[in-house]
Formats: sequence, C-alpha cells, structure tokens
Amino acid sequence: MRLSLCIATFNRAGYIGRTLDAILEQMTPELELVIVDGASQDGTAELMARYLARHPQIVYRRETENSGIDRDFDKTVAYASGEYCWLMSDDDVIVPGAVAAVLTRLAAAPQLVIVNSEIRDRKLSAVLKPRQIEMDQDREYDASRHERFFADTCSYLSFIGGVVVRRAWWLGRERAAYYGSLFIHAGVIFQQPAPQCVKVIAQPLVQIRYGNAQWTPRGFEIWMFKWPQLVWSFAHFSAAARRSVSPRYPSDSLRTLLWYRAIGSYGRAERVLLSSGDNAKHVNNLAGLVAHLPVRSINALLALYCFFSPHRDAPMKLYDLARAQETSRLTRWLARRSRFRGTEK
Repeated sequence: MRLSLCIATFNRAGYIGRTLDAILEQMTPELELVIVDGASQDGTAELMARYLARHPQIVYRRETENSGIDRDFDKTVAYASGEYCWLMSDDDVIVPGAVAAVLTRLAAAPQLVIVNSEIRDRKLSAVLKPRQIEMDQDREYDASRHERFFADTCSYLSFIGGVVVRRAWWLGRERAAYYGSLFIHAGVIFQQPAPQCVKVIAQPLVQIRYGNAQWTPRGFEIWMFKWPQLVWSFAHFSAAARRSVSPRYPSDSLRTLLWYRAIGSYGRAERVLLSSGDNAKHVNNLAGLVAHLPVRSINALLALYCFFSPHRDAPMKLYDLARAQETSRLTRWLARRSRFRGTEK
C-alpha cells in the first residue's frame, strides 16, 4: 500500500461525508482510507456504515471513548498500512487531482510532504485566501535547512490536513509527549533529529473550511497559551525563528488583546486567566481596560480597518469579525460588501 489517507473524527456527521466523497473519487488500488472515530454521538457511525457497505478501501475504527485529537491521529497512523500517511481533517475537502499530485512527489522518497491549502468560508463557497503558504513554486528542504523550513511553514502547520508523512518515520519519533497539545503533528515534525528530505507543494490541494474547527470556542486558550508553549519548546531553533512563528507571550501585545475583545473571546474571565502562572508578568498594563471595552465598538473599528486593508489576511479577519459573538451592524454590512465575496464559486 503506497498511501493511507488518515482521518481522526468526532461528531462530524454533518461534514465528513463531503470530505469522504472528495477522497473516494480519487481512490486507486494503492490507496486506503483510515478513519478513527473518537466515540461520536451524532450519527457518524450510522453514516460510516453506509460508506463501508460501498467502499472496501475504508478502514473504520470506532473508539469506545474519546481520547483526544492527538491520540486519535496517532492511532490512525498505527492502523494504517500505507508507506505514507496523509493526515486529513474531517471537514475539509481535497481538490480534484490532489492525490495524484502527492503520489508524484512521493517518488523521490521524502520523509515528509507538506501540501498547500486555500482558505474558504464555512460553506466552502467563498475564497478568503487563495494560498495559505505564500510560495509560487515547490520547495525542498534537507536537514541543514531545518530552521528555514520551520520559519517558512510552522505557522501553516497548525493545520494538520496538509501533512503527508512516511509512516515508519512518524512511528519512530516521540509522540506521547505531545498528547494534549492539539498539535501532535507539529511536535513530531519539528523535534530533533531533523528530517532529511521535506517537499512542500506550492499548489493548494486542500480547501479549508475556515472557522469550523471544533476548538474555535477555545481559541483564546489555544493561541495565547498552547500554541506558543509548543513553538517555544523547540529550543534547538533560534529565538528569532520561534518569534517569527509566535510571540512567546502573546498577551504582551495590546493589538492581540484588542482583537480577541473584538471577536468576543476576551473578557474578565480571560483577564484572570492571563494573571495566573508564568504568563502574569507578561500581561500588558492595559489588559484590564481592554477587557471592559464595548465589544461591538471595537468590532466595528477593526472591521473598517480590515475592509480597507490590502493585507492578504484581511478577508479572513473580516470574516472572523462578522462571525463574532457580538458582531456590530457595521461589520455585517461591510462583510456583505467585502471584496472576498467576488471570489464566490
């Protein structure tokens, strides 16, 4: 078996069908589809029963209890038979020809292939960002360029669906230390020793359903604590390289706190959280004031900025603001007229 497409899923009956259909349209005899279901309670098992009756290439393992996304993805690799495993999210969609493009790159026997993606809205109808990794041509990294690879791709690799890894290499790396981090794949990829051959595919082969992650309600905790802690645990990279991916203490930034306030994710409870532990001495002096600012006003001001900003991430930011807990009328009006709506398909 050349390639296993590996999905860890939990309560995604409303989305995983489209993900599976896009994969199954591209299945060949050298492929298998491995799914670990973390004890879903929403009808996923019944949906999978219908797929299993029609598609023998699917290996479906339903767990008796949910052990978390990191352990479940690790299990998908353990259950797989392929020489390589493509770690695929359970709500995003690969584009036509994606599997063939990946198989072509595997001919060079890399340890790791990174697949670029485009960002779409939750319905996959509007493109928010056409290319997540800003590369026009494929790139290759050897062990001597591990830090360059880290700086170029680590931010993108908070997304697991772009990772294609040699199974034996994954199983030979430390994995248990990253259970609970929510980013086991980043831990496996960026630990020492460095991979000898990494290929990055510049062409976007995955459509990401933006804003649909199950951890979205925990975004403040994840991006202010978990992700920075993981990035800064890679002590073999320079401080400059790690800083280019994530500040050690994001709460230092007044701009960051204003952003989370604008999307309704930062308030008094989060201010107390910032004041605990090692993070406390790195909290901006204005953090308490920001926690009390009117959300809709901040939301509207940042929406205006994003609407007129030429920055490539501005459509995504405006989309975030329009989906916020306390969205202003102005933000909704701007979102309806934003330029990313011109890319609807």
